[in-house]
Amino acid sequence: MHWFQQKDGALHADDVPLTTIAEQYGTPTFVYSQTTLEHHIDTIDGAFSAMDHLTCYSVKANSTGAVLRVLAARGMGADIVSGGELFRALKAGIPAEKIVFSGVGKTDEEIKYALESGILMFNIESESELYAIDRVAGTMGKKAPISFRVNPNVNPKTHKYMATGLKKSKFGVPQNFALALYVKAAALDNIDVIGIDAHIGSQLTDVSPYREAVEKLKELVDAIKAKGIELSLIDIGGGLGINYKEKFPPDPKEWAEMVVPVLKDTGCKLLLEPGRSIVGNAGVMITKVIYIKRNEEKTFIIVDGAMNDLMRPTLYDSHHTIVPVVDRNTGVETVDIVGPICESGDFLAHDREISMPEEGDILAVLSAGAYGRSMSSNYNSRPRGAEVMVNGKEVTLIAERESFEDLIAKEK
Repeated sequence: MHWFQQKDGALHADDVPLTTIAEQYGTPTFVYSQTTLEHHIDTIDGAFSAMDHLTCYSVKANSTGAVLRVLAARGMGADIVSGGELFRALKAGIPAEKIVFSGVGKTDEEIKYALESGILMFNIESESELYAIDRVAGTMGKKAPISFRVNPNVNPKTHKYMATGLKKSKFGVPQNFALALYVKAAALDNIDVIGIDAHIGSQLTDVSPYREAVEKLKELVDAIKAKGIELSLIDIGGGLGINYKEKFPPDPKEWAEMVVPVLKDTGCKLLLEPGRSIVGNAGVMITKVIYIKRNEEKTFIIVDGAMNDLMRPTLYDSHHTIVPVVDRNTGVETVDIVGPICESGDFLAHDREISMPEEGDILAVLSAGAYGRSMSSNYNSRPRGAEVMVNGKEVTLIAERESFEDLIAKEK
């Protein structure tokens, strides 16, 4: 559910017309609904209430400080994949003891920073990484809390770039290798084995792969315990999809109903790592129509938002619903919605039916709260847009629009 609704002839964020935000803060701008964020947090936590659990938000989905602070205030932890994300999470008030460090390429400096901070655990993704963490922890006189991210070879039925649990994936350790790695880890002086992890992919619209994955995890947990290694945490990742194109993915309750019965009797605490399902539909990107261009075969709506602002359509050929903030009811046409960047891949939508706007009108790109701003860049030397948070009738600027000077501020 989200709080972006049509009222009085205009699309609103909570109780604020998006036209008002465009007038005040310009375009392109990402607009987030705090009401929606909090609703999604509470929905996921409520769904898993039958089992002791900790929700560690996947920071890569949206790492803006004000977004993280809303999540921290709701008691959430964080799933991070870099030292920078650790820095952001800590600055936003997420306690270190609620932070899980995933990712295949942790550097010595990042490992040291995480150990100094006192994070909950590392999700280890290779044998080499195990020995690196043991070495760094040893130089610091610390024991590093770890789990292994196990690759269960489960097909998540999603885009190939979002599948992370197949044999050919760079993520995790093969399930067949996992037991031997747990035995090796338990014998290391500077390692504290506390958990197990699996994350099979992103934008999942079918919960059945979760069931297959956690059943494999449960078998492995039993085998690990038989070796005398006690685990206290089971991390099942995230990846629950959202509605981008009139498709309604599973409710978090369906996810919980697949997972909890399998894992409830393990005696372990459950960790969840949702990202998109919390922030995706809590944000939109507003963008202004610069030109309408017609040629012999196509009509193009050229807007001031581009692939540097929202990479997902270019990267995944993904669908984001796009609507006029104020619908003129002038008829529906099939168009390409494109940005100003000098790339043929710079588009927000291809062959899309839309109620035709006029030049100067504002369009809203829906479901842009996840992997929008966090994937944005300065390609073509374009300053990144502003971000605002709406809470009821209150609008707060949470990230200023970049200036041309910002583009060169770090250059020498």
